[in-house]
Amino acid sequence: MVTTRIPTTPFSDQRPGTSGLRKKVTVFQQPRYVENFIQAIFDNVEGAEGSTLVIGGDGRFFNESVVQTAIKMAAANGFGRVLVGQKGLLSTPAASCVIRKHKAIGGLVLSASHNPGGPDGDFGIKFNMSHGGPAPESFTEAMFQKASAITEYRIADAPDVDLGRIGQSRVGEMTVDVIDPVADYAELMEQLLDFDKIADLFRSGFRMRFDALSAITGPYATAILEGRLGAPAGTVVNGEPKPDFGGHHPDPNPVHAHELMELMLGPDAPDFGAASDGDGDRNMIVAPNLFVTPSDSLAILTSHAHLAPGYAGGLAGVARSMPTSRAADRVAAKLGINCFETPTGWKFFANLLDAGLITLCGEESAGTGSNHIREKDGLWAVLLWLNILAVTRKPADQIVREHWATFGRDYYTRHDYEELETAPANELMDALRAKLPGLPGQRFGGLTVQSCDDFAYTDPVDGSVTPKQGVRIHFAEDARAVFRLSGTGTSGATMRVYLERFEPDASRHDLPTADVLAPVVQAANEIAEIAARTGRSEPSVVT
Repeated sequence: MVTTRIPTTPFSDQRPGTSGLRKKVTVFQQPRYVENFIQAIFDNVEGAEGSTLVIGGDGRFFNESVVQTAIKMAAANGFGRVLVGQKGLLSTPAASCVIRKHKAIGGLVLSASHNPGGPDGDFGIKFNMSHGGPAPESFTEAMFQKASAITEYRIADAPDVDLGRIGQSRVGEMTVDVIDPVADYAELMEQLLDFDKIADLFRSGFRMRFDALSAITGPYATAILEGRLGAPAGTVVNGEPKPDFGGHHPDPNPVHAHELMELMLGPDAPDFGAASDGDGDRNMIVAPNLFVTPSDSLAILTSHAHLAPGYAGGLAGVARSMPTSRAADRVAAKLGINCFETPTGWKFFANLLDAGLITLCGEESAGTGSNHIREKDGLWAVLLWLNILAVTRKPADQIVREHWATFGRDYYTRHDYEELETAPANELMDALRAKLPGLPGQRFGGLTVQSCDDFAYTDPVDGSVTPKQGVRIHFAEDARAVFRLSGTGTSGATMRVYLERFEPDASRHDLPTADVLAPVVQAANEIAEIAARTGRSEPSVVT
C-alpha cells in the first residue's frame, strides 16, 4: 500500500456544532473538504495506531463516497481495523452499540440527523469516542484548531472496498470488516427488553404502524418488529433507506410525519404509531387520537421502565435537556431519584451516564435514551413503549391519561423560526439577555414574570461550566418560555422558542394545547420582540 501525503490549505468554516460538522452536500463536495476534516479528527485520536475504528452513516446522498474516503484515510493513519456497516450503513445508535461491543477507539458517524438529504440537502460528520458517545467540546475544539492549521492529509492509494458484501478484506496492513449493520444492535435490544411478551402482544392482534421515513431505521425496524417480534408484514412503512429519504423531511414530528398522524387520528387508527428520523436516534410516539410529546414520553418511560428486564432493578436517575418540559422532574421526585437538567446536546448526558448517575435521559426534540449506549435511540424508545404496553395490556392513550391524572399535565409546544439572518437573530438574543434583570414582576400576556436567567450548566462529574445555553423565563402561573439558537441547522440561524404550562387539574387535561399556551406565546413574543426583530409574524414550524 502506498500512503500519499496530499498538500492542502484550511477551510475557515469547519468548527463543529452541537453534533459534529453539518453543511450542505455541496460544501462537503468541495475538493479536500472532507479529507481536511477527517484528518483533523484522526490527528486528535490518541492511540490510533493499530486500534479499531467504526465507520458508517445513515445512507443519505454522498454517504458511500465519504465512507470509502474515510477507510483509505484510516489505513494511511495507522488504524489496525475498521468495522463498517454493509453498504456503508449504520444508524447512529447502532454505531454507538458497535463501538462499545467491539471496544473500538471511536467511530466516524456520517449523518445530518433529521435534516433533509439529497444532492441539495445536508450532510454531516461527527466523531464518537470509545464510550460510544459524541466527542466532548474539548475534543471538537481541538479538531477545529487542527483543521484551521492543516497543511496536508494522508490517504492510501488503494481501490474501493466492496461494501455490498459482508466479510473481511484488507487495505494495506489494515483489516476491513464489512458487518451486518443490524445484528449487534438487535442482540442488545433482546437483552434489554422482553421480546417474548412483545411477540405475545402482536399475536393477540395488536396493530402498529412504524414510519421509517425512508431513512436508516427501516432495516432495523423491519428486522426486529416484523422479523423477530412477529408484527405483520407492512407494519413498517417507508422502510428502505434512500439517499434523498424519498423526498421526506426525516424529522419525526406531526408536521413532517403527517401521513402517520393522519392515520393515527383517523377512524381506522392502529393501536400504536411511531416514527424515527434520518439517522435513527429520534422517535415519535402516537397513540390513537393522541400525539405524545417527547417530554411526556420521557416521563412515562421513566415511570414504567421497571417493567422491562433491563431496568427491573430501578433507575439510578434521569436527565433532560433544559428546554424539555418538567414532566420527568415530577416522576423523579416520586421515585426518589435525581433529575438532572443539562444543555441541549447528547454529549452532556454521556458524563452522567458514564458516572452511573442516570439510567434514562431525553430531550424535547424527540431524542430518548438510556445507559445501554451513549446516543439517543429512536427504535429502543419505541420498543420500550411496546414492552410497557405488552406488560400492562392497557391502550397507549390510557397510559398517557393515567400519567396526567397522577402527575398533572405539562402542556408543551415549540416554535421554530428557521433560516433567520444570523445577525438579527444574535441581536435578538443579546437584547433579551440585557433585559433579564428588569423582567421579574412585570406582566406580559396576562402572566407575571417570576424569575429569569441565561442558563449555565456546571457538570456535576467534571466541574466544567457551559454558559449561555438558553434564556429561561419562569412565570408565576407555573408556565415557562425558553429561547435559544439551535446549533444543528446548516443555513442561517434557527431560533427555537419552547413554551409550556403545567395543569394539575385532571378536568382540564383535554383542552386544546394552543388555547392553554396562548398567553405564554403572547408573553414570549412581547418579551423577545420576535416580530419586530425578525420580521416574522409566525414561526416556520410549530410542533
